[in-house]
Amino acid sequence: MVATNKMKTKSIEASVERRYEQVCMEKELDFWDHCLAEPQVAADVTEDRTSHQLAKMLESCLSRAKKTTLHCSSVLVPEKLTRRIAREVLRLASGEPCGLRGCVLYVQLELEKGRKQLERIAYDSSVVPTFELTLVFKQDCTAWPSLRDFLLMGSCFVPAFRHVLKLSPGFRLVKKKLYSSSAGTVIEEC
Repeated sequence: MVATNKMKTKSIEASVERRYEQVCMEKELDFWDHCLAEPQVAADVTEDRTSHQLAKMLESCLSRAKKTTLHCSSVLVPEKLTRRIAREVLRLASGEPCGLRGCVLYVQLELEKGRKQLERIAYDSSVVPTFELTLVFKQDCTAWPSLRDFLLMGSCFVPAFRHVLKLSPGFRLVKKKLYSSSAGTVIEEC
């Protein structure tokens, strides 16, 4: 009877040891799954930061252009337009050899008379450009001016450059690869 008792104890110890090993292996696998998933989270955070940074660059471009090129008192930008544009630019840059660092972005405004060049933005000027993107903002001509805008534009006491420019939520991105002669131009209307 003593022998059977030792056998039961040994078999219990062996099963406890197997369970302990199984729990350790599961914890180890969970740890590595978590570690492998972290770069994706880090990539998402980096992409969000880059998108936010690019949106800020576009906003400052419009801010500078309102005084120098557009000669208006303010530019009304639809909510989240610059963030949408930044995400589209990142999407188009994702397949390029240097990514966004190899991009030269030309910002233009489409007017009734034609286009106005607002600015040229190089995300990283130390990298030789591999592709060009032309961003074309569209003016919102469908909206009637507000009473305040009408008074500002029509008043003889206010300088002529005090008008308000309203941008449309739509835009156009034109991508041109600089390193490939066979690659064509990609035009995306958003």
